[in-house]
Amino acid sequence: MAFEPTERLHLGAEAEVWAGTWMGVDAVRKLRRPRKWRHPDLDHRLGHRRMMSESRLLIRLKRSGVRVPAVLDLDPENGRMILERMPGLPLIEVLRDSTQSASFIATALSNTGRLIRRLHREAITHGDLSTNNILVDENGDVSLIDFGLAAIDYEIERFGIDLHVIDEILGASHPEHEDAIETLLEGYAAEEANLGAAPEQSGGAVPTAAEVLKRLDEVRSRVRYHG
Repeated sequence: MAFEPTERLHLGAEAEVWAGTWMGVDAVRKLRRPRKWRHPDLDHRLGHRRMMSESRLLIRLKRSGVRVPAVLDLDPENGRMILERMPGLPLIEVLRDSTQSASFIATALSNTGRLIRRLHREAITHGDLSTNNILVDENGDVSLIDFGLAAIDYEIERFGIDLHVIDEILGASHPEHEDAIETLLEGYAAEEANLGAAPEQSGGAVPTAAEVLKRLDEVRSRVRYHG
């Protein structure tokens, strides 16, 4: 892999992520970290399977026009993936920037909701919709990154939980933006109204936006009851 690293972006339990260039193009290298508490053979098999799944989902989404990184190179045997570097800053930084206008924040949140709905229309749940995994460019356009926990799914519960993750994070980490989740969910519903019903997928029908939003309310109620 002709990757030239420039800076480390993230060091987590699962992977080490570096920014750099690949064949002269701005790129990101994701290097899987071994889980030493697992048997090496099992760890290798699980890591290989997860990286292959992530790359397949990204390719599928990219072909469908969803704003996610392109897969530039892949070496699952050694746990390395080279991805297109998407423009923008993490949503967490945008929301914490006091110089950002209210209209820009609203645009970013609405576009986030729209993009999540486009993701869900492909029968894919992200699995980790934190404000670190949503990038916002200077125009308020949004991209999704880090699909290590993503999956193809048709169970409405998983879609509702996807939205509940970002709901909880916005409420806990960004309470100064009181209407943030409402703006995001309005964008989620508006994208369905704009595009119409999701097309039938090979595994079945994708839950509608209205169904997912109803399930989100049910998940919220369960959490409040047990919390």
